[in-house]
Amino acid sequence: MDNALRQPAIWMVLVAAFLDMMAMGIVMPVLPGLIEDLTGSLAAAGIWTGVIGSLWALMQFVCAPIIGGLSDRFGRRPVILISTAGLTLDWVLMALAPTLWWLVIGRIIGGITSASATALFAYMADVTAPERRARAFGLIGAAISAGFVLGPAIGGILGEMSPRLPFWVAAGFSGAAFFYGLIVLPESLPPGRRSPFTWRSASPVTALRMVAGRRELSRLALSVFLLTFSHRLFMTIFVLFAGHQHGLSTLQVGALLAFSSVLDLIMQGVVVGPATARFGDRRTTIVGLVGGMASFLAMGLAPNAVLFVVAMIPASLMGLAEPTLKSMLSRRVAESEQGRLQGAMQSLASVAGIVGPVFFGWIYAISSASLPGLGFAIAAGILAMAAIAASARTPGPLAEPQSASG
Repeated sequence: MDNALRQPAIWMVLVAAFLDMMAMGIVMPVLPGLIEDLTGSLAAAGIWTGVIGSLWALMQFVCAPIIGGLSDRFGRRPVILISTAGLTLDWVLMALAPTLWWLVIGRIIGGITSASATALFAYMADVTAPERRARAFGLIGAAISAGFVLGPAIGGILGEMSPRLPFWVAAGFSGAAFFYGLIVLPESLPPGRRSPFTWRSASPVTALRMVAGRRELSRLALSVFLLTFSHRLFMTIFVLFAGHQHGLSTLQVGALLAFSSVLDLIMQGVVVGPATARFGDRRTTIVGLVGGMASFLAMGLAPNAVLFVVAMIPASLMGLAEPTLKSMLSRRVAESEQGRLQGAMQSLASVAGIVGPVFFGWIYAISSASLPGLGFAIAAGILAMAAIAASARTPGPLAEPQSASG
């Protein structure tokens, strides 16, 4: 790709990632209430909120390798644009939803189109030199974190005006991303570097087998999975633990999570580039995983709220691990396989998203009375295993530096 075109393309990837996450965050505060309105029951709302969330994760698991494979065959641009347009349709359907089934259909569409993150990461790999991919992937992570910080805050304000308004605003943001991409986004994968698409190769099972069957990929992929799995603790037991053990209010817990997201944004958007330039991807990964391990242990053992909050700070180092792991993985596959690789990684993340919350919720249920910090200790142990997997040096082909120039 021509250098003059690369910068707007990178900005488009970042804008799309930011707007997608912000749109998702905007509806988070109001979606459970809307489900309750449509079901007429708090108990039913609890069940259906979980079902709809699981459907979304399931669609990502199934569709991420398909979208990645389609982007390897037809190019990144059409896949990104179609997915962004589909996400806009999802929010419109949910804004208009007269029945619960409209929401279900909307979330299915949303899970499919949100899997376009595979194409975004593949696009970034196309336009970035291999030695700079950790920083590039970190920028995507920072854009996602920024959207997660702003989205729920905006959604809470809009939801006070009207429970349907956040969905319309989310549709507007996704539509803006589509039109922005339509105007400024060039194709990053030349026809000569594309690969055939088959449904068999695009299945999540086949995509995961591709990773598991290659020694140079399997350990790094395992580390990504374990990192993602451990991070689901924040979505599951963090709020309960902070409230019951340390007496923190909902507002205080929300502020802590927002603060954590800001630290993560700084790590991925600012720190990861200089860190990898000086220490390399692997060492930076290990620092991130060990920092997260120490943070989880300290949070689980913290005797009071002040030390609990202080112990959260090193957890931000995990923001260094994900982009560096993805960079090491990306450098070990050909350009024609970047989409399949990112699809496999997205499927792994979806599995962690489905299983992780159930696991940590179960651990907290059986240990909250006697060992309430057990979940944090287990998460620390999982990160230790991730660090061991990432530290093993395995031979594997590295992408040529000129691959970013197209």
